Amino acid sequence: MPSKPLLILAILSTSFIAKAPVHAESPNFVIIFADDQGYGDLSSFGSKTIKTPNIDRLASEGRKFTSFMVASPVCTPSRAALLTGCYPKRVGMHQHVLFPTSTKGLNPKEHTIADHLKMQGYATACFGKWHLGHHPEVLPTSNGFDTYLGIPYSNDMNHPDNKGKPKGGADGMDILWNDPESTLTKWKTPLFKDEKIVELPVDQRTVTRRYTQNAIDFIEEHQKESFFVYLPHSMPHIPLYVPDDVRDSNPLNAYTNVIEHIDHEVGRLLNTLDELKLSDNTYVIYTTDNGPWLPFKHHGGSAGPLREGKGTTFEGGQRVPCLIRGPGVPAGTVCHELTGTIDVLPTIAAITKTQLPNRQIDGLDVSDLWMGKSEKSPRNEFIHYTSQGALEGIRQGDWKLLIKKPRQNRNRNNTNAAIQTMLFNLSDDLGEQSNLADKHPEIVERLRTRMEQLDAEITKNARDPWFKEKA
Repeated sequence: MPSKPLLILAILSTSFIAKAPVHAESPNFVIIFADDQGYGDLSSFGSKTIKTPNIDRLASEGRKFTSFMVASPVCTPSRAALLTGCYPKRVGMHQHVLFPTSTKGLNPKEHTIADHLKMQGYATACFGKWHLGHHPEVLPTSNGFDTYLGIPYSNDMNHPDNKGKPKGGADGMDILWNDPESTLTKWKTPLFKDEKIVELPVDQRTVTRRYTQNAIDFIEEHQKESFFVYLPHSMPHIPLYVPDDVRDSNPLNAYTNVIEHIDHEVGRLLNTLDELKLSDNTYVIYTTDNGPWLPFKHHGGSAGPLREGKGTTFEGGQRVPCLIRGPGVPAGTVCHELTGTIDVLPTIAAITKTQLPNRQIDGLDVSDLWMGKSEKSPRNEFIHYTSQGALEGIRQGDWKLLIKKPRQNRNRNNTNAAIQTMLFNLSDDLGEQSNLADKHPEIVERLRTRMEQLDAEITKNARDPWFKEKA
């Protein structure tokens, strides 16, 4: 396989992208990506029980997006979409999540946000959960990041074979919360520094703080140049842990405790930008990879007014909170237009006035939406794929169609299981409670035809992920 520098040179030569010098006015970018945080888990998105004053600063000083979508209801494909601007199926990362035994990852031939900004001379760093492949060939340092510190997959996964894990479910999580030392005695989750394991097991009590501190140190080190920091927190994905000095001993408060700890750490990062006088030239994006993991009850979050959560194509699984602050973003404003993580890469390219490589992506430039210059999003439709990567629906304007086929692993002996066709008008039914499919068969057929057309193009032009060569 060609090295990453050679791949970059190949992209440059074939796409006519010149490496532009970074100017003093070039904006910085910080993306904070929570894990399994629900639509209703921020004060600014309606939570009455969780206090998030620091994250809410991004709402008062920037823009709140209420119809912001992730491209999958689970971790790995959602992260691939954010970084590449593609539906996960286009880059071969659509079939559920990766595990410690997985032999594939995000192909380094793909063009990530980090690749794009690094080409312009940005300093790039990733601190947190990667989950796009744990092999050296596909870690962040092979996908545009200068440095990496974090866990390679979810914090409920064990090195090297994912065996020996403690009891699950809400009851199992209560046991772990009541025993903070369990992070070291019950888990074997590794911490990587660049391509090497440096801590096994990682002390999950301190990772949120350590990720943030590394981001702060990186920003201080590169304050006189342009930088991109990708800060994908491991939590609130279960198991939940916080530092001993801020821990609430009641497991019923575990989730709130974790979110409020993340909020405090966001505050530290924002304060650093203020102290270094970088806030006016830095875009800070706060969002999450998918909806809340509801079966874990008080160890999972809330989707607020939305239906269901993680793992589903209902709004609770894929509509997530998003706050953006930065140069030109109107303070204290709200945008209800459709956009999502797949639009971040092309929007960053537009903001930095640079061209993307000549390859198909699914994201759109929504910079006018970020800046409040347009009241209409260029994105009018969005495809819904299941956590296993199967086509299941489409949103077009306010209409959303879901065609749910029986899950094969649950219906092996039920050959008569029915396909569910659901049509919702999200403008007056955000909770997806009123199925209008029987009343509007013409809309069902139109949307079905369109989603199959879009999926056919993606399937035809899909690119391969990276696979580990067999020994």
